[in-house]
Amino acid sequence: MNRYRTHTCNELRPADIGGNVSLVGWVDTLRDHGGVVFVDLRDREGITQVVFHPENNAELASRAEGLRSEDVIRITGSVVGRLKTEEIDAANPDLATGEIEVEADSLEILNKADVLPFQLDRNISNEDIRLKYRFLDLRRPSMARNLRIRHRIAKTTRDFLDEKGFLEIETPILSKSTPEGARDFLVPSRLAPGKFYALPQAPQQYKQLLMVGGVERYFQIARCFRDEDLRADRQPEFTQVDIEASFITPEDIYSWIEHLLQRIYKESIGRDIPIPFPRMTWKEAMDQYGSDKPERRFGMKLTDLSSIFAESAFKVFANAVARGGVVKAINAKGFANASVGQIDSLTKTAVEAGAKGLAYIKVREDGWKSPITKFLGETEIRLLTEALQIETGDLILFAAGPWEQSCEILGRVRLECAGYQELLQGSTELDFLWVTRFPLFGWDEEERRFTAIHHPFTRPVPEDEEKLLKGEISTELCAEAYDVVLNGTELGGGSIRIHERELQAAMFRALGISDEQAQAQFGHILGAFSFGAPPHGGLALGLDRLAMLVCGAESIREVIAFPKNNRGADLMSDSPAGVDSAQLRDIHIQVRLPEKLKTKNPAS
Repeated sequence: MNRYRTHTCNELRPADIGGNVSLVGWVDTLRDHGGVVFVDLRDREGITQVVFHPENNAELASRAEGLRSEDVIRITGSVVGRLKTEEIDAANPDLATGEIEVEADSLEILNKADVLPFQLDRNISNEDIRLKYRFLDLRRPSMARNLRIRHRIAKTTRDFLDEKGFLEIETPILSKSTPEGARDFLVPSRLAPGKFYALPQAPQQYKQLLMVGGVERYFQIARCFRDEDLRADRQPEFTQVDIEASFITPEDIYSWIEHLLQRIYKESIGRDIPIPFPRMTWKEAMDQYGSDKPERRFGMKLTDLSSIFAESAFKVFANAVARGGVVKAINAKGFANASVGQIDSLTKTAVEAGAKGLAYIKVREDGWKSPITKFLGETEIRLLTEALQIETGDLILFAAGPWEQSCEILGRVRLECAGYQELLQGSTELDFLWVTRFPLFGWDEEERRFTAIHHPFTRPVPEDEEKLLKGEISTELCAEAYDVVLNGTELGGGSIRIHERELQAAMFRALGISDEQAQAQFGHILGAFSFGAPPHGGLALGLDRLAMLVCGAESIREVIAFPKNNRGADLMSDSPAGVDSAQLRDIHIQVRLPEKLKTKNPAS
């Protein structure tokens, strides 16, 4: 029998009336009604109201009056029904325990709480305060709910994959730094002076080597690390559900992930999601929505107007088409009343995406208002009206230039318009989608070389394999890659992998990695592919992002117990922090900061 309690604070019901119980927890709120003291006692499971009657025990009621929020107490007492008469109904329908209360006959104060830095029952806009006192913030019911849902997601994942024959296997945290991908976190080696481990950005090579090792079906709820800039859905350390399997096709991955997500939503929040998910190629997603993770819950699709403007008097558009580019536009229906500030913000967004500016037309009752309308002939106006279904009150926004850049510009502007118009406010729709057939390569203009869109172990589609082997490299080659998207957020991505040494070596060469460099950096995996590597592929789901979306949270920091802030700092433990000279000496490192950085604190 538990020394502290007989029940949790969410367990008692009218059937328990008359019983003697013991409860423990934190004082959530305290109310004094003429000497009768009411305490809402809270633990992880919920709240029970406890009452101290002075007529039963004046000393006990007096001690209860001295309690404050977040004191940790233990009480014993009897369960009674809340007062209910024709005039008064004291039941609380908002509480699962709202029909009962506990009349206390003893009170043990297990620990006192100081005055809190913030009230736990209020929304705190200062996130840094919450993160500094995260151990208090975690007591808030919303945080307790999020962590419970995250646990349920992880457990459901393990149960589902176990049923499908996957083995949970841990891969190393201390590994080797390799080129490509994001910036590594490096760990100096004391035993090998001057050499470094890298924390894994993903277990990619290890899980492929497990396939070479005959494991066939592997998964891991893996900790990963990337030293990159942060935002609402990124952290320097994060968790992903890592999956790899042998002798499969993309259809196997689609089916597993769809059924897994369906089960996660059902078992975590009781929501049914239909499967199979619709599919869209990368080119279709970019062309229609300007994003490889399209938000499809509202319209405002991109429309190609190149043929209309090929001979236009507006030379910015005509020249873009003449150079092999496109003219595209979106119709933000009913947004002709956009303010000057909103237009300026949309223009800034377009410029940040690579545009030189943002052409627009406000369609008002007194005509089309825009700096470009003077260049438009009657035929162009008619064709524009038909193509974009233009009506009075609409705002038309344009992009002109290379196809992919124009799509990206309007994709970002489209999302900002939707935000201004609150098109998704209150939406509970879940729009799952597979995006397929990504480009195998991108082009880095600054470095003048091809880069891997996903990673260098991604397989080309069958019709492009021979081109890769022959060194016929272009951004037109397609990858056997796929992303699963929910409401404009990438939940995860994966691919069928290269499993032949010759094809993998050709991929490295295409990325500007010489055979000597490939042997030095990736010799282990090239060697493994020489000994009967099976066809294989996989996917990784971002557990933090998934939990954020299931919980309906605004940031992944709301579903991580101890996250870093948006500057990569843990304000609670004050890390990153300096270390003493003896520790640095052991790993043969000297720190010499530029003067301007000597007083800079990353947590400030």
